[in-house]
Amino acid sequence: MSTDDANTPLSTASGPIDASVAVPGSKSISNRALICAALAKGWSSLSNVAPGDDTLRMLGCLRSIEVSLRSEDTTVHVEGCDGWIRGGTELDAGLAGTTSRFMTAVAALGAEPTTIVGGAALRKRPMGDLHSALRALGARVEPLDERDRLPVRLRRGDLHGGSIGLKGDVSSQFLSALMLIGPYLTGGLEIELTSTLISKPYVSMTARVMSAFGMSGVTIDEDRVFVPEGRYVGSTFEVEPDASSASYPLAAAAILGGDVNVQGLTRDSMQGDIRILDILEEMGCRVDVKPGKCSLSRSGALRGVDIDMSDVSDLVPTIAAVALFASTPTRIRNVGFIRGKESDRIGDLVAGIETMGGRAVEYPDGLEVLPFESLPVHPIIMNTHHDHRLAMAWSLVAFKRPSITIDVPSVVDKSWPQWWSVREAIRRTGIN
Repeated sequence: MSTDDANTPLSTASGPIDASVAVPGSKSISNRALICAALAKGWSSLSNVAPGDDTLRMLGCLRSIEVSLRSEDTTVHVEGCDGWIRGGTELDAGLAGTTSRFMTAVAALGAEPTTIVGGAALRKRPMGDLHSALRALGARVEPLDERDRLPVRLRRGDLHGGSIGLKGDVSSQFLSALMLIGPYLTGGLEIELTSTLISKPYVSMTARVMSAFGMSGVTIDEDRVFVPEGRYVGSTFEVEPDASSASYPLAAAAILGGDVNVQGLTRDSMQGDIRILDILEEMGCRVDVKPGKCSLSRSGALRGVDIDMSDVSDLVPTIAAVALFASTPTRIRNVGFIRGKESDRIGDLVAGIETMGGRAVEYPDGLEVLPFESLPVHPIIMNTHHDHRLAMAWSLVAFKRPSITIDVPSVVDKSWPQWWSVREAIRRTGIN
C-alpha cells in the first residue's frame, strides 16, 4: 500500500505469521538527545535517529536557530551552541507536539524573540501550563492568537532558575521541556508537582538522556523534580529501537498467531513502552528476549485485561486493537489525558471501533473494549483524525477484519514512514 493510496482496502492475512522486523529508532529519545546535543558544548554524533516528520521538524527548528547539523542516513552530527540561542526567527513545528513543546522551552533561552508556529491540529493542543511555567521563570511569553495556544513569541527576558509549580497530570512533555533547559538556568530548576505525575517513564527517560550528555544529578521524586545548574557536553549516543513502534508488529503476532522477532529490542530499555511485552504476556502471548532480538509468539487464545495505562498511554490504541480479538473484555484505565493528543484518543478510538463493527464503552478515564462477536465484511473508510497511532491501530485490526480503508495513509509519516511496506511484509508471511 502506498502512503498516497487512500482508496484501496488493506489486505488481510489468513494464517499465523513468522516475521522479523527492524523498527526505527525511538522518536522520544531522538528528540531529547537532539536538544541536549544542540545545547551542548562541542560535537555530538547521534546514531539510529528516528525517521519521520516529528524528527524532521525538530532538525528543521534546530537549523533555524543556527545549530550546525549534518545528517547521514540515520546518523546526525551536531555542533552544539553551548547554551547560547540568538533567536530572532520563526520555528514551524508542523503537527509535532513534542517538537513544539521542547522548542518553546529552548526559545525562552534566546536573546531575540522567537516565534513558534504549527499546523491547525497542533494549534488546538494545550500549551498553557508550559507558557505559565516559563513566565514564572522570567521569560517573556506573548501569545499571538489564542492564549495558551500556538502561535507564541518568546524571548529570554529576565530568565532565571529557582522553584516553580507544575501540574503532573497534564503532559509530561511540559515537564521534560523544562528539565531539558534546566541546566542553563542560574541555580538550576526545582519543579514542585502540584498533582500526580503521569507518564513517569518519559520523565525518567529525559533524565537518562540528559545524563548521557554529562548532566547527572537530576532527581525525580513523587512530588518534585530537581535539575542542577550545569552544561551538556558533546557525546556519542545511540538511540534505542522505538518501543512504541515495536508494539505494532508485536501486536500483529498477538492478533494473528505465530511469531514476530523485533531486532534490537530489550527489556532493559529506558522507554516505558517496553511494557508492551508484559501486557501482551498477560493477554496470553509468550515473550523470549535474547541478545539482539525480542520474539513474541501466540498459539493459544487471547484474553482481555483490566489495566492502568497511565504510564504507557501511547500503547492504548495498540492494546485496544488486540482486545477486539480476545475472548473476554478489556478495560483500560487512568488515561483521560490522552483526549488532548493528536486526536481524542478515547472518543475517536471508541467511535472507530464501532465503525469497524466492534463494541466499546467510553469512560471519562478510559474505555472498555468488547471482543468481536463476528467479523463484519462491509467496506468502511477509517478516519485517522491526523493521528498516526490510530492509523496503525486500524491497520492491525485490518489483518483480520476485511474491507478497511485508511482515509489518510500518509499520517504514519509522523513516526514510521515505512509502516505500510513493513505491514505488507508481515502480512505475506501469514498467507497459507
